[in-house]
Formats: sequence, C-alpha cells, structure tokens
Amino acid sequence: MTASDATPDRSPATLGPRAAVTLVAGSSAAVLVVEIVALRLLAPYLGLTLETSTMVIGIALAAIAAGSWAGGWLADQVDPHRMLAPLLAISGVVVALTPATLRTTAEAAPALLVPVAALAVLVPGALLSAVTPAVTKLRLTSLDETGTVVGRLSGVGTVGAIAGTVLTGFVLLSRLPVSTILLALGGLLVLGGLVVAGTRVHARRGAVALLVVVAAGVATTLAPGGCDSETEYHCASVVVDPDRPGGRTLVLDGVRHSYVDLEDPTHLEFVYVRAVAAVVDAVFPGDEPLDAYHLGGGGLTFPRYLAATRPGTRSLVSEIDAGVVRIDREELGGLDGVAVRVEDGRLGLGRLDAASQDLVIGDAFGGVAVPWHLTTVEAIREVERALRDGGVYAANLIDHGELSFARSEVATVARVFDHVAVLGEPADLGPEQADADGGNMVVVGSNEVLDLEAVQRGLDRRDTGWRTLSGDRLDAWVGDVDVLTDEWAPVDQLLEPYRPAAHVTAR
Repeated sequence: MTASDATPDRSPATLGPRAAVTLVAGSSAAVLVVEIVALRLLAPYLGLTLETSTMVIGIALAAIAAGSWAGGWLADQVDPHRMLAPLLAISGVVVALTPATLRTTAEAAPALLVPVAALAVLVPGALLSAVTPAVTKLRLTSLDETGTVVGRLSGVGTVGAIAGTVLTGFVLLSRLPVSTILLALGGLLVLGGLVVAGTRVHARRGAVALLVVVAAGVATTLAPGGCDSETEYHCASVVVDPDRPGGRTLVLDGVRHSYVDLEDPTHLEFVYVRAVAAVVDAVFPGDEPLDAYHLGGGGLTFPRYLAATRPGTRSLVSEIDAGVVRIDREELGGLDGVAVRVEDGRLGLGRLDAASQDLVIGDAFGGVAVPWHLTTVEAIREVERALRDGGVYAANLIDHGELSFARSEVATVARVFDHVAVLGEPADLGPEQADADGGNMVVVGSNEVLDLEAVQRGLDRRDTGWRTLSGDRLDAWVGDVDVLTDEWAPVDQLLEPYRPAAHVTAR
C-alpha cells in the first residue's frame, strides 16, 4: 500500500470558517424573521388564528425542506460560489416587496391573498435555505470530516434560527413597523449578495437589486392597509366618528374593538357593551361603587363608563398589548381612575385575591376569537374564585353559523356557576341554529339568582333589541356540546368566522 492510498483525498476549503458561519446563521435567521413578520402582515386580513399560524409555519417548513434539498442537488451540479450571491439578492428583493405585495393583493384581489402569501414565504425561505448546503460543499475538504462540517453548520443554522426568532419577537416587533423590518432585511440580504459576489458583473446586478429594494420601500408607503401604529400584537388605528365630535373607534387588525366618546364616557355605542351595562344595573342597582376586573382593555370603554356612573369604582384591567395602552393614554382620553396592568389575562386572573371583585368582565380578543386559555373550565374557576358572594361574570362572545363555540363556552360557564344566562339577538337564541345570523352575544354567570326581568328591562331601555335565555330553554339551546378545558379547547376550530352573506356585527 502506498502513502497516497492510505491518505484520504483532501482539498483546501474555498470558503473561510467565519464567512461560512455568517452566511448560514444569517440566512437561517432571515427565514424565521420572514415567517414571524408574515403572521403580523396577514393578521388584519386573515385573522390571528390557529389556522393562519399553522399555514404560515407549514409553508416556512416546506420552504426549508425544499430549499435544503434543491440547494444540495444544485451545489453538486454547479460551482457553489456562483449560487450564493443570487440566492441572497433574489430573496432580498422578494422580502422587500412582500409588504406592498400582500397589502395590495388583500385590497385589490382578496381571493388571491393566500396563494400570494404562500409564495411570499415560500420563495425567500427556499432560496435562503439553499445557502446552507452550498456553504457546506465549499467547507468540505475531506470525506473524513463530513460529519463534523455538516453537524457544525447544522448547529450554526439552528442557532441562527433561534436568534432570528428571539430578535424578532422580543426586539424588532416592539420597536419597528413590520414594513421597516422587511425592507431592512431585504436590503441587508442584497448587500450580503454584493459582498459575496465580489465581481463587477455581480456588483452591477446587485446594484439593480438594491434599486428594486428602494422601489419596494416607495411602493410600501403607497400601498393600502397601513396602520396608524403597529403594536406588539396589532395593526392599530383610531378612527374619528363624523357624527359625534368626541367619538373615536379603536380598530385592531381591521376589526372595530372599542368605541370611546371623549366628551361623554356614558355613551355606549356597541350593543354588547350596552347589554353588559344592563346586567350590571340589574345586579347592582343604584350608583354604588364596585370593584371590577376587566379581562382585556381595548379602548377601556367600560371602565370609563363605570367611573362616570359609579364614582369611586375601582377598575383593574389586564391588557396584554402595551401599544394599545399607549393609544389609550395618548389618543383616547387617558387612564384616569383606571388601573391597567400590561399582562396576559389568565396570569392576571391568577394574581387576584380570592373574593376581591364584585364584577369580572371578559372582553379579551385576538382577532375575532377569545384567547382559548380564557375560555376553559379552569379559567372560569379562577373567575369564580375572585368574585365575592353575589358577584357576577359577564363575557362578550362572537360566533356565527351554528354557534358551536358560543354554545360550548356557555356550557363551560354553566359547569362552574349555578346560574347562567345568555343575552343576544332573538334569532341567535332561537331553537334552530340554522336560523342564527351570529355576531356578538353576552354570557352571564353567578352563584346567586339573576334578576333576568330587570336585565330585560335594561336591555329594552338601552334599545338593544336583545333578549335573555336561561333555564330549560338555555339547556336546549346549548345541547350536548363538549365543555372546554385546558386539555381540550379548539376555539379556532369551533368558532365560525363572519360570513359575507351575514349581517356585519362589530365588537
């Protein structure tokens, strides 16, 4: 055996270790940034639901798989050096164009939004995922170290993906508009392609790509669907009511969440809020102050109402979105007399002292759905624990079609409280769900008998057109639906979203 026979074939690496780590970590991070930000871009049009999240995550994973597979094959067919610059530059252009493309499609051709969104995630995800196999090919110098090189770069890619996730979720989205994030990322990817190219021909092509990114920025400013403010959770805007000088509507992800009259806090625009007021007046007649806890803040309409009609009321609000609280403070009349904690509602419930509240109001929504962990038996038991004797729980629900979620949630509340009623449109509370139009309804629970005649008088006085449902008729309406628990609460699947043919009901 000769020395040449015993020595494995070895060739010099054609890409330095630092460059390899930077390319793999950076491209992996960029894939996760695009995935997370895409969810924020789509929320105003598709809703922030489990289905939307699952779709975007699934497409991103498909992009990673396709890009890795195709990139590995291509790296064996051509010089991997020639692949890197186009992969980075083309993905940068697509990323930069994404905000304008998605928002324009959503407004001009909504039926095409899902396939266009899929391409907006799939194309850059696949191109960027092809970077790792190309870099791996360039770093391999011997078959003896294949495992080491592949394993090291795979780990570096995972670390990059983690960094992109953490950076986006904890830093970027709380400080920058989503359009700015994607435009900046697109520009960085194109610049990365220029650095990798290193030739005049590629440099000219890279300059063209940079011009496209700049044009994408201009197009984004002209595209429809912009926000007054992008909070950590929502695309938010405040709309002035032309019919009431002090009227302001808080719009989150395209849905009307709250109406506030800056000059008259006793004005309740939305029907469901007037229904909750009718319940409070019936259970606590007079103007005595209350201890009230609010799951979800929005525009703080009801805390302001209680402060105006029941002086001395102590309202505590759990609102998860600090950006919404900032809008309340700066644009919707301040927070005088209302204590607001920026926290998740389920955690806020757990921090309440036992028997400390007269009233608990449930009005927390992610899009058009109540966050699932606030709908379960375990969550409602926390509500019951916080209520004093004679206290009441009133929660706003939204559902359409067969009202499967609404009926399951009412059954869940009835599992905890001795006395339960539902308030809503007569058609929605009829014996046949097929006749239901859907929209808002309010479920009320207490361990004391509810004076539903007084509630009905309040509903009539406030011109809601709503009726109450309780007792045997409520049992028949609920039917044999399953109760929601922390182990099983498919809220997004049970809830039927708004149907175009149905009457539009705003929160």
